[in-house]
Amino acid sequence: MKEIRRDIYLNQLIERRENGLIKVVTGIRRCGKSYLLFHLFRRYLEASGVDPSRIVTLALDDADSVELRDPQRLSAWLKTKISGHGMWYVLLDEVQFCPCFEGVLNGLNRQENVDVYVTGSNSRFLSTDVLTEFRGRGDEVRVYPLCFAEFLSAYSGSREDAWMDYCTYGGLPLILSRPSEALKSQYLIGLCRELYLKDIAERNQLRGDAVMEALVRTLASSVGSLTNPVKLANTFQSNGMAISNKTIGLYIAYLEDAFFLHRAERYDVKGKKFIASPFKYYFTDVGLRNAQLNFRQQEETHLMENILFNELLVRGYRPDVGIVVHQELNDAGKSLRRYYEIDFVCNRGSQRCYIQSAFAIPDREKMMQEQRPLLLIRDSFKKIIIVKDRVKPWVNEEGILVMGLMDFLLNPGCLNL
Repeated sequence: MKEIRRDIYLNQLIERRENGLIKVVTGIRRCGKSYLLFHLFRRYLEASGVDPSRIVTLALDDADSVELRDPQRLSAWLKTKISGHGMWYVLLDEVQFCPCFEGVLNGLNRQENVDVYVTGSNSRFLSTDVLTEFRGRGDEVRVYPLCFAEFLSAYSGSREDAWMDYCTYGGLPLILSRPSEALKSQYLIGLCRELYLKDIAERNQLRGDAVMEALVRTLASSVGSLTNPVKLANTFQSNGMAISNKTIGLYIAYLEDAFFLHRAERYDVKGKKFIASPFKYYFTDVGLRNAQLNFRQQEETHLMENILFNELLVRGYRPDVGIVVHQELNDAGKSLRRYYEIDFVCNRGSQRCYIQSAFAIPDREKMMQEQRPLLLIRDSFKKIIIVKDRVKPWVNEEGILVMGLMDFLLNPGCLNL
């Protein structure tokens, strides 16, 4: 398998070098955090002139490191490795194997000549509240599964075949090393059952995994659809499962906390405010989504939307679901309020753009349907329609940029066209 460059995240670590904070590499398990830190970042440090002896590395999940899982012994061991003047770099993997590791790291970070980087893989470390353990001295680098461009860079085959494999099996790096469809499917199904959902259940002391698995399957079968705990509770009730909306809300929070799911909130574009409920949920990796359904229900339209959402996250955008409220007259001449949806309102700092995901636009009627919500927005931010077809990017007579899916996924600067 070809080496996969993770320059997006490597550059983020480089930008944070020696900033006085603990660099915390977070993300769903098996997305490549350890490889990023121990191979790519270490290689960068050495190439930049850092003496290898000044890079202290430790994998606490290694059998040889069992004794160092004691916080006092770990602290003492680190002190023996760091001596004298000059900058030292400490790279710790699976740090959650050490109880009370927060205290060890905070003490280490008080030394002005020590630059600290850590990663971990269990559900506790992956929880979004871990940074609070460092009392404001943590600096997060969020790592996602491979985006399509990264996946394609290590794929042996055509771009079209790569897309179909990516839609089916997702972007967890080890998928690329599985030679057959059966092994890919087995790998993902096993991860879901034995790793992700088991970790979430154990961390949150759930009564069992039956409810969690049923919830994940329900969300997977309706990915990108508006829903909330009340609607989901009603769905379970109709299927003979009495689960309260409060329980469902907690379970969804656990899934988000472990980066298994991401929530897209609804945003009233004209009213400039968020709408409390319902939300849309997208899977961090579409392969994990498909595994929950035993690789059935692989509607490419919905998978494309989920992949676009994940790509926007990788590029640093916050994608929300846009709602445009518009007064219209019906056939009887009565004024009615209509709600139009924009797939993604994308914000990154002061930048904003609006994106519609359109699998195909076979005729003018479909084009009018896709662009109507965009035309109702009276601001100057860029408005984009992304289609699955391979088309040359062009701006139509309404000022809307239309581009093909591959142009979007393979060109990080395409939104600046």
